[in-house]
Amino acid sequence: MMDPLVALAWRGEEALLSPRVRSSSRLLDEHLAPDFSEIGQSGRLWSRAEIIPALLDETAAASEATMSDREARSTGPETVLLTYRLQLDGRQSWRSSLWRREGDTAQCFFHQGTTIQLASVDDEPAS
Repeated sequence: MMDPLVALAWRGEEALLSPRVRSSSRLLDEHLAPDFSEIGQSGRLWSRAEIIPALLDETAAASEATMSDREARSTGPETVLLTYRLQLDGRQSWRSSLWRREGDTAQCFFHQGTTIQLASVDDEPAS
């Protein structure tokens, strides 16, 4: 059986990828903690105040997102770290998010995305 906080966090993470949540300032407000910050795939540091308008302006079809290699790790009595691989718009990235229990729900307080450069034959490691 999955830990209740882990289940809440995964539901929240999946919701944050949905067009319904990404197009609603009210729903983004519910899912992102007041102290939220993000390191984007470009390396840019985003505050909560910056990321909400950016998500609302996004045109990418997040409904096409596919999560894999999902893992969860408790980082404290009220916090959990989620890591996974995301495929979206033909690109892949590793994602990590920290979630904190807030009453009956959980809020994301940190997120990072790192682009995966897909290896070619020339990128094989030397042995």
